[in-house]
Amino acid sequence: MRILLVNDDGIYSDGIRILAETLEEDYEVIIVAPEEQKSAQSQAITISKSLIVKEVKLEGVKSNAYSVSGTPADCVRIALDKIIEKPVDFVISGINMGLNAGMDVLYSGTVSAAIEANIYKLPAIALSAEWIDGKIDYHLAAKYGRYILEKSKADFIKNNIILSINTPYLGNEEPKGVKVCKIGGVIYDYYILEKNGENGEKVLKLEGRHDVEFEEDTDRFYLSQGYVTITPLHYDLTNFNLLEKVKEWL
Repeated sequence: MRILLVNDDGIYSDGIRILAETLEEDYEVIIVAPEEQKSAQSQAITISKSLIVKEVKLEGVKSNAYSVSGTPADCVRIALDKIIEKPVDFVISGINMGLNAGMDVLYSGTVSAAIEANIYKLPAIALSAEWIDGKIDYHLAAKYGRYILEKSKADFIKNNIILSINTPYLGNEEPKGVKVCKIGGVIYDYYILEKNGENGEKVLKLEGRHDVEFEEDTDRFYLSQGYVTITPLHYDLTNFNLLEKVKEWL
């Protein structure tokens, strides 16, 4: 089976390197990732300038790897259109440095790369690991990402599936288990005023998030309890419940 690995943290990130090392033992892996960090790019693509693709060597990785001077979605498109000549069986995006839970999936370059693959009729996984005070366990995320892949790959090959997988940071402890659940609610970011500019403008910086109580049976809730979470996603934003109602208006 042939797997395309992408991410939004950049081609030289530890997450994609550890994931490649874990998967290339039994799969054919090709890595195509941004040349630099491109987090929170969502589904953005580059349309106003040319993209540069370079073949690179990643320490400890045997698989072919390429950097792209663009976004995570660009990487998927270029990989499938120009770099990989043989059919790809599925795409894995990650391992992201930090969770992509709740409404973060709307902003995440990691999740959006998986969605981009799905647009090309390829099943995909977005894999993210919790980051706490500078600590992250990529090996745990790679272990569970591979485990879930092994459990689901028969259905993966047959269906157009997107799974968002998040793993908690637990130090030396093992997760309590795996929960299949819906995404959690919104956690609102807040900005601080760094300074007032000379011409009256305000200089603001994203600083953190307001504390909220997690809704039960969601990814944020189960992650806070020490579980690995899986959420099936789809990119069709149609509100099917309102289709008939809107027709009545007209």
